Amino acid sequence: MKTEVIILNKERNVTLTAYIQEIGGAFDFVTKRPAILILPGGGYQYCTPREADPVAFPYLKAGYQVFILRYSVNKHSTWPNPLNDYEQAMELIRANADNWGLYPDKIAVIGFSAGGHLAASAATLSKNRPNAAILGYAVVGEDVKGCNPTAPDTISAVDSNTCPCFVFATRTDGLVPIMNSVKFIEALTIHDVAYESHIYAYGPHGFSTYDSSIEHPEKKLCNRVPNWVNDSIEWLKDIFGDFGVNGMTTPTCPLHTTANHESYLSVDCTMEHILQIEAGKVIIEHIFSSILSSTSLGQFGQNKDISQNASLAGKMKLRDCLGFLKIPNDIIEKMDNDLRKIKNI
Repeated sequence: MKTEVIILNKERNVTLTAYIQEIGGAFDFVTKRPAILILPGGGYQYCTPREADPVAFPYLKAGYQVFILRYSVNKHSTWPNPLNDYEQAMELIRANADNWGLYPDKIAVIGFSAGGHLAASAATLSKNRPNAAILGYAVVGEDVKGCNPTAPDTISAVDSNTCPCFVFATRTDGLVPIMNSVKFIEALTIHDVAYESHIYAYGPHGFSTYDSSIEHPEKKLCNRVPNWVNDSIEWLKDIFGDFGVNGMTTPTCPLHTTANHESYLSVDCTMEHILQIEAGKVIIEHIFSSILSSTSLGQFGQNKDISQNASLAGKMKLRDCLGFLKIPNDIIEKMDNDLRKIKNI
């Protein structure tokens, strides 16, 4: 493994530490590796070593190329300096993808506390978005003003282009209120962004990997807290795929739960989304009006204006709704073919 420390900004003491593992040779079936960029916490006053190298090693073991960004802090933390540091680091990593043996489209970012805010900013506000984000007891809402008055709220910045996120924290965190994580998860849900979340029953702020060499033995933490490390690695396999004989395997977790974000409509869009588009609404009303007398559709009532009944199943994918109503597959496929001719908004 090669280790290199790259100075990104001498004046602000910004550095990128790279841990680059071998590819090929003894790892003959590994031609490239996914990567992860670590953003330690420290209240934007410093970058704590507790959330740097100790976090790097589990991901190195999992086969990742690992980078640690020590971004602008203290008097240099005025926004957007930290985000600019991230942009510079991610640009450098992707520009050197071939040299460092990594997939430029399989790069995750992981941040803790204030570093979690920077990771959330990368996921929602940056030009060089990561492909996944892991947020540990992150301060993502207006509470960030307490440690960096110039930093933005990232919850309001979540949209359908936000990358998949893994969010973990403890319910009793005494420094960053748990509502930061809860509201961020809510925003991801509203915008149909893939995520996994773990809110543990109790524990203090800043537990890192919760190894005995890191966390004080007298601190009381839920004994499941350390699971976040392996859970996040397994989650990344769902998002990026795993090592296989022909490169990385196919990811198993869709980035969105519906097709509302695809270029064309389909029966995998939600009912309410299709009904927002006039041509889609016409197709649904035409199909439903022809079979509305069926007893299997009785719960929709006798009102042929489907838009007035969308609240009953509007959040469901149209395919699931039709399947629940036992609509024949040939009708579903015909509707799907017709919808796929309609450009999405």
